[in-house]
Formats: sequence, structure tokens, C-alpha cells
Amino acid sequence: MINSETLKFIKDVADNNDRDWFAANKDRYETARVDVLQFVEELIPLLAAIDPAFSIDTPAKKCLMRIYRDVRFSKNKDPYKNNYGISFNVKSSGVPNPDYYLHLQPGKSFFGVGFWMPDAAVLKKIREEIDYSINEFLEIINARSFKETFSLSKEDTLKNAPKGYEVTHPQIEFLKLKSFIAIYPLTDKEVLNAGIVDKLKHAFVDIQPFILFLRNAVAQ
Repeated sequence: MINSETLKFIKDVADNNDRDWFAANKDRYETARVDVLQFVEELIPLLAAIDPAFSIDTPAKKCLMRIYRDVRFSKNKDPYKNNYGISFNVKSSGVPNPDYYLHLQPGKSFFGVGFWMPDAAVLKKIREEIDYSINEFLEIINARSFKETFSLSKEDTLKNAPKGYEVTHPQIEFLKLKSFIAIYPLTDKEVLNAGIVDKLKHAFVDIQPFILFLRNAVAQ
């Protein structure tokens, strides 16, 4: 689980997002970072035992994203992120892989799995696989094990039908998606409870059919 002071620190970063404040609170940052890394270390062997494509030797430090923002091309010049991003990268086989991503932010934590804004070639393959194997896809996202934990994000959607598909296509709501991500929202209470590790372990299991569907789609 995550220590309550870790979430409090990231909230304080959001409220005091400047370099002077951060420098004065560097010790709090280091303590929070260690807390998150220890949490990641608990999760790594659990995910590796469930998904053979994820290596148990993955260092926790490699999973934890930097808190420092790249502001070069952003209108928002806040130097620090207001969350901890944790990406469990699957070992590369030359083929794009869906991601496991854990987002820790007071009031906005979630576990997300899938492809976020993939390139055109990957997106085309996923749409084709949904079109060809719609019964399998519907069975996955309508399964009780999926629906009790996850929901398919509809945040990134085309306004019009994608090229090659009619607007009257019976599955156009899925084919218009630009990202294919399953979202598991997490409350602060869940994140701060020891049971969060077991909850995420079950989530790792429940999301495997979705992961395998996406992997098979892009591997063709």
C-alpha cells in the first residue's frame, strides 16, 4: 500500500508547484519516492507470475516515471507533475505491446491497461481485429470479471467513422476509438489500504483476455 504522507506530498506539489518550494521539501520527495518504489517492488513479481511477457527482473526504478515535467513544448510551465506515473513495460519483441500503467494522484488514481493513442498502423490492426472477431471482443469486455473492475475508456474518439468503415457499422462505437484502454479507478482509501496489492493482483488476472486480444491483433 501507499503511505498517506506520499499522497499528501503529491497534493502539496500540485498546490505549490515551483522549484523553491520543491527544493525546501526535497526530503519529503525522497521519502515519498522510496515509498512508491517499495510498492512497485511488491507488484512486479505478481504481474510477472501472471503475464510471462513481463520480466520479474524489471527494476522498480525503471517503472517509476520522473516527477519532473518536460515543459519545452507545453503552455503549462509547472515544473513538476501532480501524480506518480508507474509504467510496467513488457519486454520488446519488435512488436508494439499494450501497456500496464498505474496512476497515483489524490482523488484521481487509476490502473489503466492497453494502447493509448497508438500510431496509425497499430490502430488499423486493432480495428480490423475487432471487425473480424467482434464476438470474441464483446465476450471479453462484457465478461463479469472485466465489468466488475474495468470499463473501456471512450475518452479518445473520432467524430466521424474511420476510413474504410461506414457510420452504420454495428460496432462503430468501438471502431471510432483512437485509444483502446481499460480503466480501473482507485479511491484514495483503496490506495492507502494494505488490500490494494491483492486488488491489483486480481486486476492483473482479470485483464489478461483484453491484453491477449490486443497483442494478437498487432502481431498479425
